[in-house]
Amino acid sequence: MSRRSAIKTTIRVCAVSLACLGTAVVISGCQRTALRPADSRSQFDQYDHARNQRAEPFTEDEFGKRTPNLRGRLIVHD
Repeated sequence: MSRRSAIKTTIRVCAVSLACLGTAVVISGCQRTALRPADSRSQFDQYDHARNQRAEPFTEDEFGKRTPNLRGRLIVHD
């Protein structure tokens, strides 16, 4: 009987450890992004924003996949 109780104890410890690990993973994944859309991206970004020429931070393709709008941000405005 003591072997059975030792196995139950081991299973309980493993279950609690997995639950704690899962909670830690979920909590660490729910953080604020480093670069928000309203943040300045370059020294010229405030200039573009003041003249309503700021490029969108992301573009969506025909499948709805969001990608960074590098071309729009790097294009030279007249």
